[in-house]
Amino acid sequence: MKYGLIAKKLSHSFSKEIHGKLFDYDYQLREIPEQELGSFLEKREFTGINVTLPYKETVIPYLDEISERAAAIGAVNTIVSRCGKLYGDNTDFSGMAALIDRAGICLKDKKVLILGSGGTSKTANAVASYLQCKAVYRVSRSGRDGCISYEAAVKNHSDAQIIINTTPCGMYPELGKSAVDIGAFPALEGVVDAVYNPLRSALVCDALEKGIPAVGGLYMLVAQAAYAAQLFVNETVPQEKIEEIYRQMRRQKENIVLIGMPGCGKSTVGKQLAESLGMDFIDTDEEIVRQAGRDIPQIFAQEGEASFRDRESAVVAQVAARQNGVIATGGGVVLRKENMRFLRQNGRIYFIDRPLEALEATPDRPLSCNRQALARRYQERYGIYCAVCDRRIPSEGATEDIGQVIKEDFADEDFGHQRT
Repeated sequence: MKYGLIAKKLSHSFSKEIHGKLFDYDYQLREIPEQELGSFLEKREFTGINVTLPYKETVIPYLDEISERAAAIGAVNTIVSRCGKLYGDNTDFSGMAALIDRAGICLKDKKVLILGSGGTSKTANAVASYLQCKAVYRVSRSGRDGCISYEAAVKNHSDAQIIINTTPCGMYPELGKSAVDIGAFPALEGVVDAVYNPLRSALVCDALEKGIPAVGGLYMLVAQAAYAAQLFVNETVPQEKIEEIYRQMRRQKENIVLIGMPGCGKSTVGKQLAESLGMDFIDTDEEIVRQAGRDIPQIFAQEGEASFRDRESAVVAQVAARQNGVIATGGGVVLRKENMRFLRQNGRIYFIDRPLEALEATPDRPLSCNRQALARRYQERYGIYCAVCDRRIPSEGATEDIGQVIKEDFADEDFGHQRT
């Protein structure tokens, strides 16, 4: 391996794709057990590598030289072999600083809590100090090694204004988990999460739901990769290229999620979008039927609505972890908050808003099988659709026109740290 990334587990990583867009070199991902790390580094059979958890501190004793910044932080994420010697640096610092700046989250004169105790936590601590925070506390489960416990954070620092998560909590494949309940911090003004897969962690989604500016770690990942690549090949990466690669990665990883009443055109629009954008198409109702081996009216008749909703939630949790897909959902998917939390982590949610008079009741939809039932469902759900969507798409026109509006929004809008 000449260039690459080392870690214990790398199933979540986007780094190979990003480096492939930066320079023309073969960048590999290598999972290395802890007992083999020393041997790998001592052989020095590479030109440049990145290091991620849990090795950002472990690698330091094997290096001949480290930058002043990496030494001050106590963590290394980039190693370059120069004339037989290993040089370590920390490009996470610049990546995280760039992420915070781009998100417009101000740390100056603010109280900051950093969740986690590893190398990225130390980097975040240095960034917070660099950005002139008023006070910063690192938080860990043990509360040792200069950290406070989560219990102490809630009890003594509920007035924290910024939270930076550097733990892997909520990272793929463990979607939906969060290291803290942000409801315990009523003064919160911003949330930064180093987790980038999913694009918006549960922590970020919680903040966005409360109207708090929040951002996931994808831009940090791209920026730090660019700064590391500069060290690998001794060539500058223009800022414009970093922005371009970030947008490409966001576009390649994000889902389009379609919600709305039965019969509003979700499946038709979704299939057209998926075909035109080269994305996968997933219909959650079809997936429920496939897994159950029965159609939806049969599930309702034999098991009842509550059981159907349980099946629906299980399917939503599965498909929400996918990326680069168009997901058409059932009309009642919005009735459970956890469904929308899962779908939002990798998806942008579009409400196809077709007027009631343009909808048709059909017998294959148990809760809207006649006109009266359809009208009741519309009254019950319309406000929820509007509340949970990221974009409302009026849909009185042709499905091709609706799809074009969604496609343009998805391609052009840099969505991620705020909802409109």
